[in-house]
Amino acid sequence: MRQFIGFFLVPLIFLWLVLFADLAPGKPEVTYTLAVAVLMAGWWITEVIPLAITSLLPVVLLPFLGVMDGKEVSSAYFNHVIFLFIGGFIVALAMQKWELHRRIALKIMLYTGTSPKRVLLGFMAATAFLSMWISNTATAMMMVPILLSISKKLHDFMDEKSHKKFTTGLLLGVAYSASIGGIATLVGTPPNLSFARIFQIMFPGAPEMSFSTWFLFAMPISLILFLSTWVLLYTLYKPAHFESACTGEALKNEYHQLGKASYEERIVLILFTLLAVLWLTRTDLALGNFTLPGWSALLPHPEQVNDGTVAISVAILLFIIPASGKNGMRIMDWKTAKKLPWNIVLLFGGGFALANAFKVSGLSMWVGEQMGAAAGLPVILIIVMISLVMTFLTEFTSNTATTEMLLPVLAGLSVSVEINPLLLMLPATLSASMAFMLPVATPPNAIVFGSNQLSIGDMAKTGFILNLIGVVVITLATYYWGAYLFNIEMGQMPLWASPAH
Repeated sequence: MRQFIGFFLVPLIFLWLVLFADLAPGKPEVTYTLAVAVLMAGWWITEVIPLAITSLLPVVLLPFLGVMDGKEVSSAYFNHVIFLFIGGFIVALAMQKWELHRRIALKIMLYTGTSPKRVLLGFMAATAFLSMWISNTATAMMMVPILLSISKKLHDFMDEKSHKKFTTGLLLGVAYSASIGGIATLVGTPPNLSFARIFQIMFPGAPEMSFSTWFLFAMPISLILFLSTWVLLYTLYKPAHFESACTGEALKNEYHQLGKASYEERIVLILFTLLAVLWLTRTDLALGNFTLPGWSALLPHPEQVNDGTVAISVAILLFIIPASGKNGMRIMDWKTAKKLPWNIVLLFGGGFALANAFKVSGLSMWVGEQMGAAAGLPVILIIVMISLVMTFLTEFTSNTATTEMLLPVLAGLSVSVEINPLLLMLPATLSASMAFMLPVATPPNAIVFGSNQLSIGDMAKTGFILNLIGVVVITLATYYWGAYLFNIEMGQMPLWASPAH
């Protein structure tokens, strides 16, 4: 069925739109752009060909259909957001190469304690912290083996039913906190980076969404969702009987097996900390009337330095600093760097190219006009609707691909109904990471499900409750915290969002 839809139905709709439809008389590029978007959306959803290859369609179709110049389309595939992702991922790969991520995870779990609620908190805190900086997939892949080895030891200290129940709670905790931790930073999950770039494409005059600005907005949301998830999972999956001493011993043994921190681990930790501090302090941090100046103001041309510049600077240092020993090894090598997920880089590029086409062709404005009926609804209700649609849509589709498709549409809608674009685009971006119900929804969900220790029913039941909690938290946080932080006045469009700007 999927093959039939992807290879026959979707291309037929594409051809019908190109040959027979005329959405905006005198502007064929509006219809052509929609046709390309439909083809990409259909192939992204059905995955009849790899996501990354679907992402290359704009390079071919947009110039052939006369929507955009080939040079302009190609340039969308490499920009500062892509370099932010590449630089951050190289640092993450260095952490994995020298086992630093494992040491950090075990240390956090040892610190939180060994009662059931603390064991759950430890696993979730370690996962959430790591997924703020390294890929959610890599974090879950690393945490699940640690979790299963400790779960095996727990078996001797609780009855069969309690053990199965608590292990399910721990696995769900790892999957969910990987997604929740990822929203806290700009590099934590791909949709966040998609937002930063698409927002800039659609509104070139808008203030930059820097790493520190995003962190200030998203970290409190991440924290509230984290605590809500912890309470929910502990309530649903706490064991009837538990002896905590064994867990502490198991964790200590795991940690002692790592031995002393190596020279390479210390160097990676220093550079990782340096990168985080540089990202957080690059631009001015404004909170109400108080502004903390950023270090980039000390440079002759601060506006020319961005988060991508910082990420690549630290990544290059990893290839320069020698490792211990006299064999000419460096902290980072190309063999390890080749593990970069280039498919995600192409997915970003395809989304950015499509966003450019939405703007250049006028399709985003056309879609916004068609959805003008939303103008009469209260802003908070529109945010609820966007959060709900995005949350449940990404249960079945790639969250990055869905974000890339819908953000340009929401940008057009916001201008049409005269609502600050941030009020629509921010909740959509955050909600893209809030799919908790199905194993196919996110890689962390799939990884924990692959352990064969829990059922789809457990994940769907718990995930449905969490999906709804996510909608409520994101809606309220955007409407109140977002409005305060970004100085949004309800019912008033900022100058940078006006079509003439």
